[in-house]
Amino acid sequence: MDRRHTTRVVLISIGAAVGGFIFGFDSSVINGAINAVTDQFALSAAVTGFVVAISLLGAAVGAWFGGPVANKWGRTRVMLLVGILFLAGSVGSAFAFSAWDLAAWRVIGGLSIGAASAIVPSYISEISPAKLRGRLTSLQQMAIVLGIFVALLMDDVLTGASGGAGAEFWWGLETWRWMFLAGVVPAVVYGALALRLPESPRMLVSNGDSDKAIEVLKHVHGRSESETKTLVDSIRKSIRSDSKPSFKDLRGGTLGLVPIVWVGVIIAAFQQLVGINVIFYYSNSLWRSVGFSADFASNASVITAITNVVITVVAIFLIDKLGRRPLLLIGSSGMTISLVLMAISFTQASIVNGQPELPEPWGPVALVAANAFVVSFAVSWGPVMWTLLGEMFPNQIRGLAVGIATAVNWLANFAVTVTFPALSQMSLPFTYSMYAFFALASLVFVFFKVPETKNIPLEKMSDRYKRERRKAGKSTSGSSDGSSGSSGKAEARG
Repeated sequence: MDRRHTTRVVLISIGAAVGGFIFGFDSSVINGAINAVTDQFALSAAVTGFVVAISLLGAAVGAWFGGPVANKWGRTRVMLLVGILFLAGSVGSAFAFSAWDLAAWRVIGGLSIGAASAIVPSYISEISPAKLRGRLTSLQQMAIVLGIFVALLMDDVLTGASGGAGAEFWWGLETWRWMFLAGVVPAVVYGALALRLPESPRMLVSNGDSDKAIEVLKHVHGRSESETKTLVDSIRKSIRSDSKPSFKDLRGGTLGLVPIVWVGVIIAAFQQLVGINVIFYYSNSLWRSVGFSADFASNASVITAITNVVITVVAIFLIDKLGRRPLLLIGSSGMTISLVLMAISFTQASIVNGQPELPEPWGPVALVAANAFVVSFAVSWGPVMWTLLGEMFPNQIRGLAVGIATAVNWLANFAVTVTFPALSQMSLPFTYSMYAFFALASLVFVFFKVPETKNIPLEKMSDRYKRERRKAGKSTSGSSDGSSGSSGKAEARG
């Protein structure tokens, strides 16, 4: 690819990754608003937790159905739907009149970010050349951490300018309502971009529009006519064009699913089970326990977000050089060590006014370990999971498999989020030890089960899928001479 076409595919990928920005923004914007919402609507702790976590269930549903809907409507149309739903969720949340009303609008917003999290990795992997695919699909994670950073920074700025999240601000609206209204901007931007982005060439071939797929590939990759036609023929052979993808294509002999789907599901679960989304619930006390002021401690989440962004940039540069497996193994090792150190540190804590206080030298040890955990995650499991989900599945089942794996990711996120308060009250050392166990388990799983996908064309991913389906006695691809599978009708498509 020449520089002009490389720039073009990068810009297309950035446009698609705005869906990840919406994902990160929605996940964090509630942080600055929740205390004011709790006070205004006089919520109990249980109801507050429900309002915070309910969007995660909406995201799981959105991810589950995002794949099948995208297979039917196309990737870019679902992106447009994501923008519309997030716009509605942002406006509705801003003008909520009760906790249950707010929860309902957060479910709508959750549907949008869930669908985006399932569609964006698939789209970027399908539009990208193999040698750039890792870096470009990593833009999903970059967009997520940027969304988190912008939301946290915006919450901090609005709170400082108005005097508090519950204080009245512009036009008589409370500040927390403006936090949600800010989501209108990325929603409109994403909807506008979705109208301009080209459809996935794999999606076009799947729908029988090979001529349009050739046009898109020539425009994006700049390949010659003959090279482009050869690639489209390869795509066509990897897709059973005589039948639409369905959940039966995922069935296999291992607990009901083909092994490659289970690999994606378990990877998605591990990314959340290590505790990344709750590990800094006690970050305030960590900073203060080593001598920093309360003002500095209150900005710790913003500092963490900046760390996420910087290290994710490093991961983007490494992912196509080192590969996916090495980064995951390095990240799992680093997370295990840092979480064990945090667990050991908190065994030395004494509780003062409900907060842990760590004596020397355990305060600095916990602080360094917490930051090492963020670095280990951001350089590995943060971006690499999205890259693997977008590229490890064959064309025929990619949309459905990514949707299922992403739904599991959201459900694991929900489970960790709602259980952390009770677990942390019971025992912080036990809680961090549990996350360390999952980090160690992720290391073992990657070593034995996760394949390397660096520089492998997407059409080659179907080879492993074919072997697994044949082993399960449910091959749908037939033999190389065009013989059928179990139905006797399906043409061999690679």
